[in-house]
Amino acid sequence: MALSEIDRTLLERCLANQPRAWEDFVDRFMGLVMHVINHTAQCRSILLSSADREDLAAEVMLTLLQDDFAVLRRFRGRSSLATYLTVISRRVVARQMLRNRSATPLGEVAENALAKESGVEDRMTNKEEVEQLLHRLDGAEAHVMRLYHLDGKSYQEISRTTGMPTNSVGPMLSRLRSRLRGQPNA
Repeated sequence: MALSEIDRTLLERCLANQPRAWEDFVDRFMGLVMHVINHTAQCRSILLSSADREDLAAEVMLTLLQDDFAVLRRFRGRSSLATYLTVISRRVVARQMLRNRSATPLGEVAENALAKESGVEDRMTNKEEVEQLLHRLDGAEAHVMRLYHLDGKSYQEISRTTGMPTNSVGPMLSRLRSRLRGQPNA
């Protein structure tokens, strides 16, 4: 889709520093920027707080403002302005996410929420008891239990190590714990 007349006029007003041009630009494209932020975070399995989203949106807008709208001045109109801004926003957001690895991966949030919700003690702490229980499991099951309860690996780390889908690790561990609790000691 080519550059629309509305966007062309808005862009020209911004580049000419006309009154309220930047505010109108932000009003028009902030929703798009927020969508890019949310989509990029979701694709990278990163959970963002409201403050993180606001910081990322501000970073995108600062990038557009830098050097007297240098990024916007480079726009050649070969696509829609929304498409161009999507690409710019995604690059800025991805770069910031790589710099700031303090965001919590969604898998870990889900893992923690599931453990709290179920009321089940998440990790067995008695290593001798765990070792004894592991002898009652087959190789793959024992491996997953060992990784989680003895090595302290997260669901995502277990998934990468074993090739098992991340969302299958928790249910497997829960089934194994239930099964082992129901078996008499061997």
